[in-house]
Amino acid sequence: MKYFLLSVFILCHILLVFGQQIIVDDIQKIENEDPLRPAKAAFYSAVLPGLGQVYNKRYWKIPLVYGAIGTSIYTYDQNHKNYLRYRNAYKRRIAGYNDDEFINLIASTDRLIDGQEFYKRNRDRSMIFILGFYFLNILDANIDAHLKQYNVNSDLTVKPYLNVAPISAQLVAGMQVALTF
Repeated sequence: MKYFLLSVFILCHILLVFGQQIIVDDIQKIENEDPLRPAKAAFYSAVLPGLGQVYNKRYWKIPLVYGAIGTSIYTYDQNHKNYLRYRNAYKRRIAGYNDDEFINLIASTDRLIDGQEFYKRNRDRSMIFILGFYFLNILDANIDAHLKQYNVNSDLTVKPYLNVAPISAQLVAGMQVALTF
């Protein structure tokens, strides 16, 4: 009995809560809804990274795109230069010259091979990052264009209800949340 009175009390107070009032003038239409907009944004980003973000008017993402791709390119370039330094030193040692830049630092040719492998592996990883950030840029432009066309409806209603349980024939109170798309 105590739970029944508590649920009736809560239900009476819930009935005082009003749902959202939908005013037709408040609903905004998406201007120039273009179904090809995501494809255009992805194409623009594929042609020039960051151009899809400009097309979507998300200007704050452009430094992130160029920062990620530029850092990866810089890392690739540095690793490639170091790889060439170790490779050239190894080739000169094999040819019998002892005038490379690592002669006082690295005595063994095996260590030069290890240095080559290290920088080659990091160079290849940097290339994977370059390609990954490039495709992430395209994917971001496409998804952002899709989400800009997503219609967010302002119809969110909460309705309390009373129902009779079919088996026990007891009164059951509940809430219903209706989302309309």
